[in-house]
Amino acid sequence: MNSLRRRVARIEHLTQCDLSRLETRLDFLAALKTTTLMAQVPAGFEVEREMTIRLDARNRPEPDLLLTDLSYDPDRTWYAPEAVKLVVEVVSPESAHRDRIVKLRKYAEAGIPHYWRVEDEDGAPVVHVFELEEPAGAYAPAGIFRGTLRRPVPFEISLDLDKLTPPRSS
Repeated sequence: MNSLRRRVARIEHLTQCDLSRLETRLDFLAALKTTTLMAQVPAGFEVEREMTIRLDARNRPEPDLLLTDLSYDPDRTWYAPEAVKLVVEVVSPESAHRDRIVKLRKYAEAGIPHYWRVEDEDGAPVVHVFELEEPAGAYAPAGIFRGTLRRPVPFEISLDLDKLTPPRSS
């Protein structure tokens, strides 16, 4: 734990960023989760951060993370929903309604098979996992994870959630 605190202090020093604020902690969580996910993603998948999904001509949400089966293209500016296998949204006070209600419905209607919503619960991340129930075109809850997230889909993954956020400053 001291090692993590030293690393967080170093990041705060280098970035001049106070990681004790919730919004900053959530940004840090998204960045850390990106690298943690990337380390476990099998060949044939890519993790992208803050890339739009073109649902239709007027709807292009930009999830915090997405998993795609398309290879990396530096000129790509958006993904079609059929290329997206997982969307991860990190909820902030400003995005709560959109992430919990609006995006949940829109991503399901677009046919994206997996949706993870990351929330802060007393300073610790909690991941709400949903899987698309295709005949209904809606997401079904697949679990709420604290401490550790283990899932067999969209690929075998195990995340130590407690290591994804820096300790709170005292």
